[in-house]
Amino acid sequence: MDQIQKTLLEEIAGLHEVPQGAYNIRVDGQLDSRATTENIDIVTKTDVSGIDIYVKPGTKHESLHIPVLLSKSGLKETVYNDFHIGDDCDVTIIAGCGIHNGGDQASEHSGIHSFFVGKNAKVRYVEKHYGTGEGTGERIMNPTTVVNLGEGSTLEMEMVQIRGVDSTIRTTTGELKANASLTIKESLMTHGKQTAESNFRIEMNGEGSHINLVSRSVARDTSRQVFRSEIVGNTACTGHSECDAIIMDKASVSAIPELTANCLDAELIHEAAIGKIAGEQLMKLMTLGLTEAEAEEQIINGFLK
Repeated sequence: MDQIQKTLLEEIAGLHEVPQGAYNIRVDGQLDSRATTENIDIVTKTDVSGIDIYVKPGTKHESLHIPVLLSKSGLKETVYNDFHIGDDCDVTIIAGCGIHNGGDQASEHSGIHSFFVGKNAKVRYVEKHYGTGEGTGERIMNPTTVVNLGEGSTLEMEMVQIRGVDSTIRTTTGELKANASLTIKESLMTHGKQTAESNFRIEMNGEGSHINLVSRSVARDTSRQVFRSEIVGNTACTGHSECDAIIMDKASVSAIPELTANCLDAELIHEAAIGKIAGEQLMKLMTLGLTEAEAEEQIINGFLK
């Protein structure tokens, strides 16, 4: 792994060295390294590009890292990763993709992640996307996440894209059984001519299920963002969707919420706000000695956390 790839790995997974526990590191379309544990097995798919991850029932406090790195201009790939989480587990999964494009051809990664979470299991999933490189070729990432939550299970998802991705279409769908809980926190920033589209569709089919979806985004320069959220309550359940965006320069942001209640006891709420940075916030920080640019960055960093 060269220095560019090591830098990408640090940005998307926070790794300076080989991680402890199970991991699968993919570099430029090929397996770079892999480790399994007694409780977490990783198997290469034979029909399509990707892996199956199997977590044994009852596995507690273990982690899995599955970063993807692209550093060759013009490389395009689609990868299918399936997570089979056993009953009564408590695990953390660190994923993400980093693209360095120093050439004039587009580089693209499409990752399709499917979760099958067992009864009463708890999963924390972190997915970070990052792009770099001075080439004219685009850096494209199109992640798809499919969530199937078993009875009483919990999935907490952190989906972060802050820098360097020219185009992205982010699609998340989910189905929740009884007393299952899904929390999604999206942090997104676009600049230049970048475009970003986020699409969420969650169905709550089990009584007592719950979804909390929060998106925070910043659009700068002439970039464009579209946020769509659809929450469907088919039984007694609770759902909350929130989209907050800061718009700057000549950017464009669209928020398109949709709530569907097919049951008298479905309680669904949506909140949306799009606006510029408040002048009083800037003035307050500037009185403390910050320049206007430094004050803006301070506000944005705090907003996206």
